[in-house]
Amino acid sequence: MNNMNSFKHLLFLVLIMAAAGLSAQKDSDVLFTVADKPVTVGEFKYIFGKTNGDESGYNEESVREYLELYERFKLKVARAKAMGLDTITALQNELEGYRRQLADNYLIDRQVTDRLVEELYQRTQKDIEFSHILLKFRGNPSPADTAALFNEAKAIKARLTASNFADEAKKNSQDNFSAPKGGKIGYITAPFPKGMHRLETALYRAKVNEVVGPVQTELGYHLAIKSAERPARGEVEIAHILIRKPEGTKTGSMPIPAQLQSAQKMLNNGDDFAKVAARISEDGKTKDNAGYLGFIGINRYEPAFENAAFGLTKDGQVSEIIESSVGFHLIRRISAKGIQPLDDIRPLLETKVKADGRFEDAKKQMLKDIRVKANVQENKAVFGRYAAELVDSTFLSFRWKPAKTGVTTPLLAVGDDYKVGLDQFQEYLRKNSRQRVSMGRNSNASTVASNLYDTWIDEQLMAYAESRLEVDFPEFAALMREYREGILLFEATKIEVWDKASEDTTGLKQFFAMHRDDYKWEERATVTRYVVRANSGADINEVYAYAADHDMDATLDKFGRANIDASSDEFELNRLSEIGNLTPKAGSRTPVSNDMRKGVATFSKVEALLPARQKELREARGYVIADYQDQLEREWVEELRKQFPVKINKKVLAKLIKS
Repeated sequence: MNNMNSFKHLLFLVLIMAAAGLSAQKDSDVLFTVADKPVTVGEFKYIFGKTNGDESGYNEESVREYLELYERFKLKVARAKAMGLDTITALQNELEGYRRQLADNYLIDRQVTDRLVEELYQRTQKDIEFSHILLKFRGNPSPADTAALFNEAKAIKARLTASNFADEAKKNSQDNFSAPKGGKIGYITAPFPKGMHRLETALYRAKVNEVVGPVQTELGYHLAIKSAERPARGEVEIAHILIRKPEGTKTGSMPIPAQLQSAQKMLNNGDDFAKVAARISEDGKTKDNAGYLGFIGINRYEPAFENAAFGLTKDGQVSEIIESSVGFHLIRRISAKGIQPLDDIRPLLETKVKADGRFEDAKKQMLKDIRVKANVQENKAVFGRYAAELVDSTFLSFRWKPAKTGVTTPLLAVGDDYKVGLDQFQEYLRKNSRQRVSMGRNSNASTVASNLYDTWIDEQLMAYAESRLEVDFPEFAALMREYREGILLFEATKIEVWDKASEDTTGLKQFFAMHRDDYKWEERATVTRYVVRANSGADINEVYAYAADHDMDATLDKFGRANIDASSDEFELNRLSEIGNLTPKAGSRTPVSNDMRKGVATFSKVEALLPARQKELREARGYVIADYQDQLEREWVEELRKQFPVKINKKVLAKLIKS
């Protein structure tokens, strides 16, 4: 009996789960219609997620609020189509132009850039310590030279271990900087210097004490070993006080200078670091700017200096006296900057990957992937016969023109319906005449045609992939729908609302008269901001004292307009606290603020208070037009709801909210 009950319970659960599966919401379900035109759950979820990101879940309030907005959007699009705006050639051309711009970058961004950026970002989370052995290329090596060097590197690797790596590096490495140190480079963080991305990849993928290589870079072949890794240190912003050593003095051979010991005592007694640096430091470039060195990363300074700087745990903390090859230092931490969120540094990383050989390597791999997935077929026999008949004297000159070949067999077939032949290839040769002639200075016609053919094939593969973006990337199809409907909405709204609001001067005046009390100047203050450059010769304290009883022009005349920048603006009184805690009183000043990074000192002053009053139409025109547009748009949407009925599928909406 118990077994039977257990079986019934299990069967009941299976049926419940099956029913849940049958009733699960699909992206193809219709959420609402506008004049019988469907909007699916998938379309709504895409635009909802894109607009709200992770900020809002599918709760009832947020879904209904956005549903209202998207209904209005679709009503305006329906009106645009009813006006025939989607048939206007100029708008169709505009949309095609947008598609070309998006397609040009979309495939590369999705298949190459995004992946490389995310990979590089993950690598920046770690510092790695490594050593290497470099076998250099000499001059412009031939394939035989390259192969011989590769084999030499393989022979060395065969006897390499973690324990003998340093000795082998001293004997074999051609890197004059690191060879005497057993090939040791020290800690470094991705990205490696330009041209070294393959070595970077090998080392970040390697285990500690694993020998990797031979790895080819622009310099030659590398054998390398990762000896340690640690969480990335990031950057630290520092200042220092320096007492130099006599040139040639060995580390540890002289006592700590008395001047620096005196400076340390002053700082321990609470003296200002900037004043102590100005009095004692022997670094002529930084002593008059509070010893400021800026942000430093790893492997920029000597290990002793770097370790002391990164060893400081709090802003304002000063190190013990440390020695470098230059002299003795006291280091003060100003701030520290860890690894920033990916979204914040994505543009910087994109610039770095696109300027690096890793980008071209990844593009080549993408083209190889397209060849495999798309069943690419080349007719090299047709090309071979064509190239063999080319004549150097004509083909390698600007006078060459495509000839009628009568060949209809495709040179390239991709997928089921993308075919290109000799006519298209010859047109490519004609358009690239400068490159064709330039390459012909050192090659014959057949070789030039073959090189250009390879480039043309790559371009055709890209063109094929771009033609399928809507099929292969649903997000691209959604993006194109956004552009298409956005263009229509813009044109319809411009005609029905914006132009009417800006051209209907009578209606605008009537609207302003009815809402005049909505447009007022609150009580305001005229505020002047003074900027004094550290190298100008003007004393900031004297400027500050003089400005207390004098206006901007008098202050500028007193200290020289070439030395001081000053500008005045009006602020509502409730915003004064944002400007250095100014109070709503004429003569109120902020304290002086020193910016060491920019080398300037600033302060602000309230010059006068202005009373509240109503605005005239000319003063509030922009705000009035915007509000008048809002009213016209509300009236327009109400008319559209009558013209294009909206029907919401309440069951689908309920499932969406619960999801």
